Amino acid sequence: MDARLDHHGNPVAATFLKHIVSAGTAVTGSALPAGTQQLVALRTSQINGCAACVDIHTKEAAAAGETPVRLHLVAAWREATVFTEAERAALELAEQGTRLADAAGGVTDEAWAGAAEHYEEDQLAALVALIALNRLNVITRQPAGDYRPGQFG
Repeated sequence: MDARLDHHGNPVAATFLKHIVSAGTAVTGSALPAGTQQLVALRTSQINGCAACVDIHTKEAAAAGETPVRLHLVAAWREATVFTEAERAALELAEQGTRLADAAGGVTDEAWAGAAEHYEEDQLAALVALIALNRLNVITRQPAGDYRPGQFG
């Protein structure tokens, strides 16, 4: 599969990507646990059907020490016993925030309250930013499989 757009070869896309990566440091540098960040990014990537993002987030999570069992079960997190209550709340927020068209009214008050029960305001802000960010590669059909952990910074 060929990408629709070369993010690094197009000056507008490259500038945008540079700013997105820079903005992403607000999330990676936040108090939101790194494992939660990767699980949420992986789940939103799965929902969006973005192979490149699934590749990135699976490999980054594994490199950071995430277990294969948890990575394999994130797609079915509701039925899995390997996630904490806080991670479940983050994954629920991620699903509702990604499937906006499926949920009339968007994210429910219950999902927000569930996340707010486990995360402080700065961590919630990081979660929202992370969930909102995960669309670029699926739109431009970036190919998957060649990503190396740490490749983008």
